[in-house]
Amino acid sequence: MEEGARSCLLQSRSSLEQDIRASYLMDHMISDGVLTGDEEDRIRSKPTRREQAAALLELLLRKDNQAYISFYNALVRESYGDLASLLHNSLPLVSPEAEKSFSDGGTRYVQAVLSEGGVPQRPVVFVSRPALMNRVREKLYRLQKEPGWVTVFGMAGSGKSVLAAEAVRDHALITECFPGGVHWLSIGQLDRSDLLVRIQSLCFRLEQQSQEKDPSSSLHRPPGSLEEAKERLRFLMLRRYPRSLLILDDIWDSSVLKAFDIQCRVLLTTRDRSLAECVSGPKSEVAVESGLEEGQALEILALYVNRKPQRLPEQARSIVRECKGSPLVVSLIGALLREFPDRWAYYLHTLQQKKFKRIRKSSSYDYDALDQAMAASIQVLSKEHRELYIDLTVLEKDVKVPAKVLSVLWDLEPEEVEDVLQDFVNKSLLFRDCHHRPYLYYLHDLQLDFLAEMNRSGLESLHTKVVRQYQQRYSQGPPTSGDEECLYWFRFLTYHMAKANLTQELYSLMFSLDWVRTKAQIMGPAHLINDYLEYSTILDKEVRGHFQEFLSLNGHQLEQRPFPDVVQLALSQPDSSEVYRQALLQAQERATRGGLYLDWVNKSSLKSLSRLVVQPHQGSIYSACFSHDGTKIASCGSSKTLRVFKSTSGEKLLEIQAHDDEVLCCAFSPDDRLLATCSSDRKVKVWNVERGTLMRMFEDEHEEQVNHCQFTNTRRRLLLATCSNDKFMNTKLWNINKPSSQNTMFGHLEPVNHCCFSPDDAYLSTSSSDGTLKLWEVSSANEWKSIDVADMFSEQREQTEVMVKCSTWSAGGRTIICAARNAVFVFDVETAAMLLEIRTSRLSTVQYCHACPSSNLVDMTSYKMADCSGHLSWVHGVQFSPDGSLLLSCSDDQTVRVWETNKVHTSSAVCLKRDSDVLFNNGDITVVAADNRNRLQVRNGRTGAVMFQSENQESRICCTAICSQTSAVGLGREDGTIQVLEMPSGTSLATLQGHTRAVLHCQFTPEGHTLITSSEDTTIRVWRWRTGECVVLEGHKEQVRCFSLLTTTPSSETHLLSWSFDGTIKVWDMSSGERLQDLVCHQGAVLACDVSPDGQLFATTSADKTAKVWSSASWECVRLLNGHQDCVRSCRFSWDGRRLATGDDNGEIRLWNVKDGTLLKICSRDNKDAMDSLHGGWVTDLHFSPDNTVLLSTGGYIKWWNVEKGEALQTFYPTGANLKRIHVSPDFSTFVTIDNIGILYILKKVE
Repeated sequence: MEEGARSCLLQSRSSLEQDIRASYLMDHMISDGVLTGDEEDRIRSKPTRREQAAALLELLLRKDNQAYISFYNALVRESYGDLASLLHNSLPLVSPEAEKSFSDGGTRYVQAVLSEGGVPQRPVVFVSRPALMNRVREKLYRLQKEPGWVTVFGMAGSGKSVLAAEAVRDHALITECFPGGVHWLSIGQLDRSDLLVRIQSLCFRLEQQSQEKDPSSSLHRPPGSLEEAKERLRFLMLRRYPRSLLILDDIWDSSVLKAFDIQCRVLLTTRDRSLAECVSGPKSEVAVESGLEEGQALEILALYVNRKPQRLPEQARSIVRECKGSPLVVSLIGALLREFPDRWAYYLHTLQQKKFKRIRKSSSYDYDALDQAMAASIQVLSKEHRELYIDLTVLEKDVKVPAKVLSVLWDLEPEEVEDVLQDFVNKSLLFRDCHHRPYLYYLHDLQLDFLAEMNRSGLESLHTKVVRQYQQRYSQGPPTSGDEECLYWFRFLTYHMAKANLTQELYSLMFSLDWVRTKAQIMGPAHLINDYLEYSTILDKEVRGHFQEFLSLNGHQLEQRPFPDVVQLALSQPDSSEVYRQALLQAQERATRGGLYLDWVNKSSLKSLSRLVVQPHQGSIYSACFSHDGTKIASCGSSKTLRVFKSTSGEKLLEIQAHDDEVLCCAFSPDDRLLATCSSDRKVKVWNVERGTLMRMFEDEHEEQVNHCQFTNTRRRLLLATCSNDKFMNTKLWNINKPSSQNTMFGHLEPVNHCCFSPDDAYLSTSSSDGTLKLWEVSSANEWKSIDVADMFSEQREQTEVMVKCSTWSAGGRTIICAARNAVFVFDVETAAMLLEIRTSRLSTVQYCHACPSSNLVDMTSYKMADCSGHLSWVHGVQFSPDGSLLLSCSDDQTVRVWETNKVHTSSAVCLKRDSDVLFNNGDITVVAADNRNRLQVRNGRTGAVMFQSENQESRICCTAICSQTSAVGLGREDGTIQVLEMPSGTSLATLQGHTRAVLHCQFTPEGHTLITSSEDTTIRVWRWRTGECVVLEGHKEQVRCFSLLTTTPSSETHLLSWSFDGTIKVWDMSSGERLQDLVCHQGAVLACDVSPDGQLFATTSADKTAKVWSSASWECVRLLNGHQDCVRSCRFSWDGRRLATGDDNGEIRLWNVKDGTLLKICSRDNKDAMDSLHGGWVTDLHFSPDNTVLLSTGGYIKWWNVEKGEALQTFYPTGANLKRIHVSPDFSTFVTIDNIGILYILKKVE
């Protein structure tokens, strides 16, 4: 060995001895021929792991350069990358080019690329299949210039995964074709939530690697839906990792493959060669023979027994023939022969006997040979290890587990477990994924099939053992470390309970708010939602519905970081819900220990019930539509069926097995006699509704899945429009009486997701993944207009692609509405100008939009009219009935829901205006506010019930006020009129006129005789409202939005303090109207003002990003508070006058020392979500508790803060957003506010 290499080994000796596991490394070194079996036995005879490591290093120091290189390679393969780096610089040069190459044929660069991408290492015993490998590489070279698909297909156990990994282990291939890297993703048989988690983890891995290369790039929150995950992956593969290869191993289902149809380069392994037909782009395939050639199989056996193939006994060829060349079976027999090299004849005889008979047979695979090999391999295990191996029957296919999970199952120390697993790996009874530390272990699907058949009668007891061992180990609560073991239990504990038929334990677990909180925090809500669907037949329907509803309504919150308080979220559930019951008990218990929780006491006043719920299919429902007469509904989805039912009762009228793959859309003809369907199978079909017969099928023109279909709206000329994932010819018009399409629209270069005729059928709109909305003339098929919707997201366009999901025309056809990302845009058809933009939560994706045919709902409404809550999973489509009276929706929760339009948008959102007033009086709460029909409402604050409701006002109500001394309510209108009404009769007590423009604020004085109002007309008026006498305060140059009463001492006269957008504060004598002070306070508009409790000071905040503290005695500025980076929107003194809180438009709250103006705390700086402001919006209101220990703030949501620490104590998330102000009871126990969609919240502290 070279002196430099020897010296490096000696210097690194202590680190290597401490960390390495010699048994893992020696397999590789024996395979490389640098270590003998006798040397391995001597090292294994050492009693401890560290002594074995020391013995291996001692032996290595006596060997040559090749041994050093083999040891280095073994470290890399077994993921000891940190230790390998210690040896890297001293690698001996062994080739003329001085290239330090690996024994597996790749350079160090190749090894680094593949290791970073998660590509599995070459098996310890490996035989090359050059002809097959070259065919795969030849197909991969075709992806050099454009994206496409290479499918490697073959039977189970044929070596597809090893071949795929080996094909990319080539320096020239990677540098020439895939310089962006190679990224491996194991798939297997996944449900929707598992698939989402896999793509989330891939995106996270890619973002992490990108951030390491470019620190300026940022990590994003995990995508919350498959659509969002697909879009994120598309961006990463096309922008961050161009010309990279994505390897999808073991694909079973076309619906899973579609999630990766993102115009990138893909190599997939599968048993079904037709799977790639469902995706777009060039395709090629390589068939993998079911067995190895005889010479290759003999080479594997020779490697196991450490002989040359020519020196194998004559039984070797017979064994290969009996195995039919199966790599898996040959490996099992080879591992047996390595341990018992004299048993060639015995194992041949065992295979020939084929005593073990499997219950399920397959003509495409020699299960008998596998069974015999498995049975023989298990038989040579010690009795103790045999029993442990049988326990592996409980594992799910395609799931890798860490040793710590088996440590729990077997009640052994992790080191003991790893020794057992090493024995299984050595015998080819188990596989190890060395890309992870700690290592992950898994069984081949065929091995699991064998174990399942062998232990069929004992499966329930085996799963029971898993559950009992888990309960014993984690009796004090589930693991929360977030490591692989923790993730395994949260993903599969429910599976084991269900398989063990432990119904009661499953109830207790899944109906536990603690389990929901912990699992959502560690894994996100997708898995939880799926669990309730997966075990729906076992769980109690009513309670399951409670938890599903909770998750469906709060799933977007559970994706946020910092993670929200689940107990507080659950307190917003209906009082009858089991979720609420558990939350209330936990909140009450935590309140005794100082916890702060809020109960939404009036939530029962909100009603949002669907009129009809139908479950027409088993599986996700992708599309549903009304017939034109409104009497029928058609639906379709993943079940491949089409169903028609009555819209009034849900009674089934027709059910058709419509397509060979998922049915993506259905549409009625104008006369309701025909139904069109389109599918992932690339076919478009037209059906007779009355008979259920197929009238026409178009199957030759679309080469990719057809996403949407729609008939013309009128009967005068019946046409059908379809759109697809085709690259160029993706939008077509069909005359259903002709066998081929009438026209093809050319223009979109990416998939077209949706198409829609204008009301008069003159134009067709198309929505595409290329970020555009195009309008076409139907008569000529020419492009008329193109709107670049992606430009509306210019600030985010570089981060992810913009996909336009769908479009819909207004009733008159003058405007068109489209959905993209989290927004809905309204465009003028003639000018293509954007008229309106409606943004939903940044964490949401708008899947579909539809304009009401009979009103301006959706297309011209800039505020939310209704919140239709009820679906328990992702919603794919919505549609109004032709007369606009009904709304239907369809979802992944397998239901179609029908809603009454008028009821949901009048009751579900309550529709109160945010300008309100509240009276707290001896435990009673009275709320007064205007509603969306411009009526004054007075509500009981305990129940939310309406105590009084006025007639519609002639002019819009802008502000309200309650008189605390008399039963009177004041309201200010847009026309400048003020009215005072008696409660509860509604009798008009006074009508006050004088303002010439809108009244912005009104307030009764404490004794109730005086009403003060301010207006857009720049004046303030002081009314003796019973007599109509009025004092006018004039002087401001801009509108006066608010004012405050100022009393410097208890005995002094009360003055009026007013502020305005003109940047001034003015002090008035209310009796005479005299202006006492006129202070120019700020360079920008004054946005808020607050008077200290003793009246000696007042604070002002401004759009100039500053706050100031003023003296009421000298009228001078005593403190200038700088630091906010945005408009300072609100301020509040503490009750002891020692602190001042200020809040800005970026959501930041600052706490100041009033005495010297120093900054005490900045609230929420460390909790900023990268996709939102600090507070979900502007900080609009602030309140201190009477003891000055808690600060309350409003913005996009409501937060309570520990004043001393500046840390959040609790957050309440309203259904809407943009809270304007909040009313607080004197004892700081009750809080009242209204959100931007008009929902009233009366929150009471849980005690």
